[in-house]
Amino acid sequence: MARTGYGAGQGRRGATVLVGSSLLALALGMFANAIEAAQAPAASATVYAIDSDKAAHSLLLDVTKAGARLVAVGDRGHILFSDDQGQTWTQARVPTRQMLTAVYFVDASHGWAVGHDAQILASSDGGATWSKQFEDLKREAPLLDVWFQDPQHGFAVGAYGALLETVDGGAAWQEVSDRLDNEDQLHLNGIAAVKDAGLFIVGEQGVMFRSADAGQTWNRVESPYQGSLFGVVGTAQPRTLLAYGLRGNLFRSTDFGDTWQTIPLQAERGQLEFGLSSATLLDDGSLVLVGNGGSVLRSTDDGARFSVYNRTDRIALAAASALTDGKLILVGQGGVHIAASSGAEGVQP
Repeated sequence: MARTGYGAGQGRRGATVLVGSSLLALALGMFANAIEAAQAPAASATVYAIDSDKAAHSLLLDVTKAGARLVAVGDRGHILFSDDQGQTWTQARVPTRQMLTAVYFVDASHGWAVGHDAQILASSDGGATWSKQFEDLKREAPLLDVWFQDPQHGFAVGAYGALLETVDGGAAWQEVSDRLDNEDQLHLNGIAAVKDAGLFIVGEQGVMFRSADAGQTWNRVESPYQGSLFGVVGTAQPRTLLAYGLRGNLFRSTDFGDTWQTIPLQAERGQLEFGLSSATLLDDGSLVLVGNGGSVLRSTDDGARFSVYNRTDRIALAAASALTDGKLILVGQGGVHIAASSGAEGVQP
């Protein structure tokens, strides 16, 4: 699930601000603190996220399913899980206090979360407990997305062109950034699988890469957009994908990135110009995109057209998932929100 990322021309070496989404801009001070922590001597004892009864209302940046369970990650190392369709949330024991930016489960048990200090955490019990598999304090930059093919083989992407691979479930992670034609080390914001085609990566300055051999080789793709792309998602149709980013820019390809179509997004007051932060392919084949200004977009035709709803609370949204009754779980500013299928406000847990 691709996430809000570094913005075009910003967040370069030495900077301490994540941009591209007003949601992550809210975390400006937190990121500065994370950099300071990354530069400080490592403590000998593991530092765990602090238990908080307000964790479900804190800044959350991603949510996904682990079987029937919902798992969300975000600020201060918070990882939460719910077994009752988002009505109540339990805080997992997590060996970090750094911001976590993305989470991915390959099945009901095995999942990974990534975040600042280039940390990678893993769970084998559906998100109830977590262990740290990797971190690199010297990078002074976050990982921004993670994807796994199966419980053994996966990738993580992030700032300054970071591409990491594991072939043993995370027992070892290898730097494989040199597989990409990315001499300028542009930030990589999202990675996703495209049905019957391969893997796709998007990032800063509209950079795009694709792989048809499970990530062993990558080709750079001509992009339809020179601004930052924050994520990518495959649809239910073969070789079809969407890439999205700044100011409501949304592009669709039906040939694995050979050609692109701009998807117009008409909001109540005109063309949508809020940044899009995340996209989710739901079990029924529909697509949900969320972003700044309370933007919730939904498509039932594999991304050819979208309905657009802007919540009246105008909260910055980071990710979405679906409930069994057709409602949505939204996360972002203010934590967890339960919404109607359109994104309209519902009851907050």
